[in-house]
Amino acid sequence: MEEQKQKSWFARNWPWVLPVGCCSGCLILILLFVFGIGTAIFGVVNTFIEATPIDEVTEIARQNNTVIELLGDDIESEGFPNGNISMHNDDGEVDFSIRIVGSKGEGTLVVKGIRVDKKWVYEELYVLIKETGEQINLLEQEKIPEII
Repeated sequence: MEEQKQKSWFARNWPWVLPVGCCSGCLILILLFVFGIGTAIFGVVNTFIEATPIDEVTEIARQNNTVIELLGDDIESEGFPNGNISMHNDDGEVDFSIRIVGSKGEGTLVVKGIRVDKKWVYEELYVLIKETGEQINLLEQEKIPEII
C-alpha cells in the first residue's frame, strides 16, 4: 500500500494567499493612516471653531430686531470664518467675518475683538445686509422701556 502525503493548505494555495494577504495588510495600514490623519485634522478644526466666538456673536445677531426683520428669525452662520484669529491660552484676538443666512436674506457678520481670561470683548460687531448694503451695529443696546 502506498501512502500519499498531501501537501499542506498553504503549499497548495500560496499563489493567491500571498498577494491577497500582502495587499490586504497594506490596505489596512493605508486606511488606518488616512483615518488617523483625518481624525487629527477634524479635532484641530473642531477645537478651533469652539474657541472662536462664532456661536456667541451669531446668537447676538439672532436677538437683534433689525436683523430679524431683514434676514428672518432663523438665522444661522454658514461656512468657515474669513479673517484672522489668534489664540494663546485664555487670551486672543479675532478679526473675521462670517456669512449668515436667514429665510428672508443673507448677510455678513463682522467681528473684531479680544479675549481676556476666556471672555470675549468686542470692539466691532455688525451685520452687513447683502441685498441693501445696510450696516447694523450689534454693540448698541436696543432701548427697553422702563416700567416705573
